[in-house]
Amino acid sequence: MVRYERPLSPHLDVYRWEVSNALSILHRATGVALSFGAIALVGWLMSVVGGPAAYNALNGFFTGPIGGLMLFGWTFCFFYHLCNGIRHLAWDTGRGFEKDRARMTGWFVVIVALVMTLAVWLAAFIA
Repeated sequence: MVRYERPLSPHLDVYRWEVSNALSILHRATGVALSFGAIALVGWLMSVVGGPAAYNALNGFFTGPIGGLMLFGWTFCFFYHLCNGIRHLAWDTGRGFEKDRARMTGWFVVIVALVMTLAVWLAAFIA
């Protein structure tokens, strides 16, 4: 068998780390986290059907510190994934690929997701 010398893919050291790289990884990570959140939501709904004991047990977990942190994280994941998805829709039209614009909209997405997350949680505590 003839073996051809093929070029190797560049290693990660060749690329300069950019905000867009981190936001792309964060978009994927929030999608995975939202999948686990959907499973938790289904579990919570099943606990409602399971009766008061099952509901109180799961509700007690989600009102505790670990469950509350998970809910806060899922709220941020939801808003980040939503806002970044809208950013990707704009990219689908061919807009926003300039380096400065991509960096600016990336930070804008993170800030808006944080503000929306805090607004929802403040509204929940006030109500």
